[in-house]
Parts: sequence; C-alpha cells; structure tokens
Amino acid sequence: MIAGTIAGAAKILGVSAPGISRLIKYTERSINFKLFERKQNRYFPTRAAEDIFEQINAVYARVDDLQYVIGQIDRGAGGTFRIASVPSMANVMVPRALAQLRQRFPELSIDLDVIKVQEAQDYLLLNKCELAVLSYGFDHPGIEMMRMVEGSLRCIVPLEHPLAGKDVVSAAEIARYPLVGVTPEDPYGRITSEIFDRLDLPFHIAVHVRFGVTSVGLVRAGMGVAVVDPFAVARGNLPGVKVLRIREPTSFSAYVAFRADRSLSRHGELFIRLLRDEMIEEVRCGT
Repeated sequence: MIAGTIAGAAKILGVSAPGISRLIKYTERSINFKLFERKQNRYFPTRAAEDIFEQINAVYARVDDLQYVIGQIDRGAGGTFRIASVPSMANVMVPRALAQLRQRFPELSIDLDVIKVQEAQDYLLLNKCELAVLSYGFDHPGIEMMRMVEGSLRCIVPLEHPLAGKDVVSAAEIARYPLVGVTPEDPYGRITSEIFDRLDLPFHIAVHVRFGVTSVGLVRAGMGVAVVDPFAVARGNLPGVKVLRIREPTSFSAYVAFRADRSLSRHGELFIRLLRDEMIEEVRCGT
C-alpha cells in the first residue's frame, strides 16, 4: 500500500520479494477477493484494500496510544503516590526508600504527610494516603498491619554530657538525668519509657515533646537526654549528639499499614520492599 511495488515493500519490511508475493496471494485466497491490481509492473490497491487499510491504520493508532499509556505508567507519569509517616521514620528511612522509588519511576509524583500514629486510621480510611509508616501497630478490621522489622532503642546525649564518653549505657545511668521525651500516656512514650517501668526505675521527663524525633534538637541544646527509636537516629550522623546503645534488652518495631479492602499499587509494593531493606540494613549496622 505504501511502497507501490513488491520490491519496495520487501525493503521496508526487511524480507524477500518472493515472500511478499506469496503472502499477497495467500491473503487474497483467504479473504476471497483481490487486494491489488497489477498495472505496468506496479501494484495498485483495490477499493476493498483501501477500506481495509483505513481500518488497519486506526488499529495501529490505537496500539500506539496503548503503548504510550503503558510507557507513561511504567515511568510513573500522571500518578501520585500518597504516603503518610510518623516523624521518626520520615526523618531518614522513608526519604531513602522514596529516593530509590523515584529512580524506578522518575515521573511519579510523591505526596508525603507527617502524622501521629493516632491519625493513621483516618488517613487510610478517608483515602488521604495509600499506606502509612508507623512506630507501632493497632487492630482495625478495615486496615492491614504489616510488621517490617524489629530493632532496639537508643539513648542520645549531648557531646559534652558525662555519658558521652560511653558507647553503651544502662537504664539506671540514663534515669539519673532529666529526660526529653514523649509522655508515657502516648503510645510512643510508652515504648520508650517501658524499660524504666520494667526495672522499677524512677525517671523524670523534664521536657515533653509531641514527637520523639523532636528530642534530638533539644538534647543537642543541652536540655536533657532521651530514649528514642533506632530509626529516629538512623545512620548516627547527628552533629552535637552522641548515640548510645542501651545495655538492657529493648524492643521497637516498625509497621506499614494500608487498607485491607484495596490492593497496593506497584509503587506501594516496591516502596515497602525498599523500606524494609533500608530498615534491615539500619538494624544490622546499628547492633
């Protein structure tokens, strides 16, 4: 139809001219009418061939449109990945996983909200986010909770603090000093203060904060010491602050929550794998 000759068609398709001739004859026999008339060594399409060609062009145009859309989806174009995270996870872990996600989907739009755990239920059920990265799990019939990894708590102190010369401290040593932290009535506060209750150690929170990660700046300013989760101080590169391991056993688990009645997007599934890998590596390096 385009080349006007058998040889021209063969050159365009990269096949032999006899193969084109045989295919035309086979096709005409199969549909029981002629597609081309031969005049002066050139092939001219019949009206039937022109009608068919018009339909085929429309099909190819739709295929091109489909391939374009598939390419857009593969690059993440036109989509938005909405995620919520508690502050300690949003500090290092979530950004590192998101950076890798962006490499895979360079045109993906990302929307990150920082929330408290108590806000996660509404965020998920009201479709404000696809998934939430949390510092503890909860039960809800409409929300699936995926436990990611378990680590141990850390103590942070100012560089000039008496404990800063140590790498490992006991709970009793920590409890001697004023604490910066979340109130024990808060779920995060219960986790970080559990070691003192378990050992029946009196402790005093001199500065109350809403988020555990906020403790870092206050500790740096000399307002006290703090017990935080390992991901709030991930990679340990905190100017003015010394990160210490705690001698007694402690436990802290990270979770990802999402709606139980909806499947995760490709972005969500990959993000969870990337985040878990980052957390596992952090726990391994921090032990």
